[in-house]
Amino acid sequence: MHNILTSELLRDLHGSLIDIVSVMNRPQRDAVMVLEAGIALDRAVFPLLVMVERLGSIGIVDLADRVGRDYTTVSRQVTKLESLGFVERQSAATDGRVREAVITASGKALTDKIDFAREAMAGTIFDDWADQDIADLARLMRRFADAVQSDHVEQS
Repeated sequence: MHNILTSELLRDLHGSLIDIVSVMNRPQRDAVMVLEAGIALDRAVFPLLVMVERLGSIGIVDLADRVGRDYTTVSRQVTKLESLGFVERQSAATDGRVREAVITASGKALTDKIDFAREAMAGTIFDDWADQDIADLARLMRRFADAVQSDHVEQS
């Protein structure tokens, strides 16, 4: 297989990723999505709730690492989600000393509303895209995400 990955193409790809991540990390975007979903949720805990729902049972240290926040901060925020009834903590199946956050039925109902709002927002983004282009993007993004995850090197 011929690989056309050049420095210029890699730079363009990296620039696109920076643009996407920058938009997705804007607190204002989360605030709009919370408003569109018709829910009342602190935007600091919003991404945590979504990640717990998407990833399933997840340890607090892993969750903190994924969102780039301090463990103690994420632990407090998960405690807030727990007090609201959106997540609960349980011992990990593989190591009883590890506490994992899992979504509750109330939390899932909330993320369903968020998904609905996200779909409406995506509709405007992809409005002038061909169906095949959207399908190709989804397939290639999943392939890329899987490759990035499998190539992930833990930092010490």
